Amino acid sequence: MDSRRAKQIAANLVAVRERVERACDAAGRDPADVTIIAVTKTRPACDVRILAELGVTDVGENRDQEAAPKAAECGDLDLTWHFVGQLQTNKARSVARYADVVHSVDRERLARALGARARSEGRRLSCLVQVDLDPGASAGVIGPRGGADPRDVMAVAEAIDAEEGLVLGGVMAVAPLGADPDAAFARLSEVASTLRDRYPHATAISAGMSGDLEAAIARGATHLRVGTALLGDRGTIVG
Repeated sequence: MDSRRAKQIAANLVAVRERVERACDAAGRDPADVTIIAVTKTRPACDVRILAELGVTDVGENRDQEAAPKAAECGDLDLTWHFVGQLQTNKARSVARYADVVHSVDRERLARALGARARSEGRRLSCLVQVDLDPGASAGVIGPRGGADPRDVMAVAEAIDAEEGLVLGGVMAVAPLGADPDAAFARLSEVASTLRDRYPHATAISAGMSGDLEAAIARGATHLRVGTALLGDRGTIVG
């Protein structure tokens, strides 16, 4: 293990945890109720091992072609793998083999594909409904960040709940580019509340990344997807 890299990641983890603690204190929340998911896209498996040594065992990936071999290489570790990127139905089989949580279910067809693949693999996947927090901008078309129109969230949730092999976990969203993250996550909180009214067990709110995690915590996020603040900009070593 690269000791210099380990020290860099450890220092960044301390800083992220301190941000989480301050944000939780401001919101009157317990930091233990917030899970940090280390998003390791473009990073090697050795970074995942460093994170695991530091106690971070929730790992997120955006692309199946990178995630699948990395998960296999780290198969000896006790990790929870989160797939957080947009997902095509033809990748459902591969993702169902290693992912424990899929954050980006934004249509009924994808829920059905994941359910079928989970059953064939003998696994149970937790699935979150990805919500488009700026549906007007895409005029009904799934945008670059993905997500179901808030009006369609319940239908996607019902599709997940109907699939043996899938568990409805809650909601996920990415704040729109250039938008006020507090306002965006307030909308997500409303969607999450409506979903919980019908599915009380669907308590997860996956929101907030390196730049806006404080706003997400203030609006009830239970899972943060943190990459840059932990591991540095893509293609660089954390300084």
